[in-house]
Amino acid sequence: MQTNLTLKRRRLFLLLLPFSALLLLSSFFIFTNHHPPLSSFPNKPTSHLHIHKRLQTQTANLQCDGALYHDLCVSTLTRILPDLTSTSLPEIISATVKETITDVRSTDFNVTAIRRKLPHLTVYEIRALEDCHTLFLETVSELKSAVTDLSKSPAKKYNDLQSMLSAAMTNQATCLDGFEGTKSQVKISRHFRKALRGISRQVSNSLALLKKINGTTSEGKSAESLPGYGRMSGGYPDWVKRKDRRLLQLATNETVYDLVVAKDGSGNFTTIGEALNAAPNSSTTRFVIYIKSGAYYEYLEVINKKRMIMLVGDGIGKTLIKGNRSVVDGWTTFRSATVIAVGANFIAKGITFENYAGPSKHQAVALRSGSDFSVFYQCSFVAYQDTLYVHTLRQFYRECDVYGTIDFVFGNAAVVFQKSNFYARQPNPNQKNIFTAQGRDDPNQNTGISILECKIAAGSELIPNQTMFKSYLGRPWKLYSRTMIMRSYIGDLIDPVGYLEWDGDFALDTLDYGEYMNRGPGSNTSARVTWPGYRVTMNSTEASQFTVGNFIQGGEWLNDTGIPYYLDLEQSLIVSK
Repeated sequence: MQTNLTLKRRRLFLLLLPFSALLLLSSFFIFTNHHPPLSSFPNKPTSHLHIHKRLQTQTANLQCDGALYHDLCVSTLTRILPDLTSTSLPEIISATVKETITDVRSTDFNVTAIRRKLPHLTVYEIRALEDCHTLFLETVSELKSAVTDLSKSPAKKYNDLQSMLSAAMTNQATCLDGFEGTKSQVKISRHFRKALRGISRQVSNSLALLKKINGTTSEGKSAESLPGYGRMSGGYPDWVKRKDRRLLQLATNETVYDLVVAKDGSGNFTTIGEALNAAPNSSTTRFVIYIKSGAYYEYLEVINKKRMIMLVGDGIGKTLIKGNRSVVDGWTTFRSATVIAVGANFIAKGITFENYAGPSKHQAVALRSGSDFSVFYQCSFVAYQDTLYVHTLRQFYRECDVYGTIDFVFGNAAVVFQKSNFYARQPNPNQKNIFTAQGRDDPNQNTGISILECKIAAGSELIPNQTMFKSYLGRPWKLYSRTMIMRSYIGDLIDPVGYLEWDGDFALDTLDYGEYMNRGPGSNTSARVTWPGYRVTMNSTEASQFTVGNFIQGGEWLNDTGIPYYLDLEQSLIVSK
């Protein structure tokens, strides 16, 4: 039975063999007609892809050299730019910034949705979320401005680009600061903390990439040598328009105003808020509002679209704008300000800005400025903790008085004070006076507090009890805190060590504090702190980096405000004689 079966299988095999051979031969011809020989493609497509990928990575590594978040920078560039090797540096930065704008908008959407997800929020928590929304809108505006400048002449716009990117990064930190120290810090901020960290790191990398442009033009000239940079005109920096300069030089009764505010009804309005609402949006010319003497109990905000606004009062202590919002009463520090200036090119002259909440109400801001090219002349700022919030962008203060206790000048603007007075008030028992708390988060931000030809002293209420309280020039609020005090009078209230730690050894290696040619009993630096980031004394070259001309490009925009100022150290020596 097995033998017969074997014979049958053999016959079947022989019968099918010709057909199998024919089928195999046909398959061979079909393959060779439709496919080239294997020898004709020795991994060529794979080789080209590999070479391109390697070039992309090499270029990204080269461009990202110096970025604090190098791996993120490389992965971002290789992901969003298909051909890095033929992409210019401004185009690379622009693409990164555009990616960041998308991230900010997405985060804003998520933060807005939190109010629906978490229905039992406190009033404070709702206000903190609203602050974040406001800050995200400002961030998008600043990043869009950066994209525009990158598409035109990025070298000439180098300082503007640095300022906009620095402000955009600060906004993310300010959003989180609103929840700092509250019970909701973890509960709410966990929903977007990671996203904000990612946005901040992307902006940090953009700042590092921008640094490679290094402020040079296509012709290789430095930005400082460009027409208008640091240039003087009629004794003023160029960045203030000539008409603005005349307005500041004129006496109050000689000035022509667009609107007048008077409590007694003798003007166009009885409140400042009404006048601001009536002011035009997006103005390209100066709009002047005169505020007659009196105390105005109002909370004011010069919003982004209210540009070129000037408020003129009858003088310090005569025209006062007063409020008493505070953190203790449920307001965020950001929103506690009596007056908020955001619209660009804001000017105030002869006004007292006050928050009278008192020393027990903790953070209570008199004025917050995030107005680029804002100017304050012969104004006073009166509060206790966190009096003057120099939040972001470029600001200039001349012949002003600032009164406070704890961290009473704080923020992360590029700000210069000249011929101004800083007076410590009497704090609560067991409190200390700290004049400054600067908040630079990143070494590539062009921000800091510069104090030149000023006075640092005890206020009249503190003088009788001065020995009961310790007073310090500053402390590092953020990791790269930067404060310079130059050619100023420092009173005997300042502790010999000069500065106070924020929290243990936080920021002591990375901060940037310096003093230059100061005078007065508190100016002796022999017992100052020995922190790595503190310069016991600076030389003139270092000090000149923090003058109006170099630090806030004052020669480009102050000239037409009519506010006197020192452009550099040499000029301050001449003018002060």
